[in-house]
Amino acid sequence: MALHIEQVQWMPSPPLAPDDGPIDLAHLRRMTLGDASLEREVLALFAAQSVGLMRELSGMPGNVGELAHKLKGSARAIGASRVADAAEWLETAGHDAAQALRALDEAVYEARAAIDGILKRS
Repeated sequence: MALHIEQVQWMPSPPLAPDDGPIDLAHLRRMTLGDASLEREVLALFAAQSVGLMRELSGMPGNVGELAHKLKGSARAIGASRVADAAEWLETAGHDAAQALRALDEAVYEARAAIDGILKRS
């Protein structure tokens, strides 16, 4: 599901560090104290969790904000700032929830593709 820039009214703030892609690997290393095995484990956990949360969110349940908040926290922990920013938008979107969900879906897709690549190299 591709979004056209002119359709998006919300844009995440620019990263404080250079953009290395969907996962900030330096952040991930800091969070895991450089333990490569732990890095792979938390990436795999995030990938699995994000699938389940996105499945739940697709139905726009009454607890959208709670689910988006959970995904935001997990994303920040692994350095997936685009996912975290999009989840934060969904958490507070109100009438723009459908648009926010599309942006979150795209960000999660990109993060999961990056994670798959990282895990395959390991």
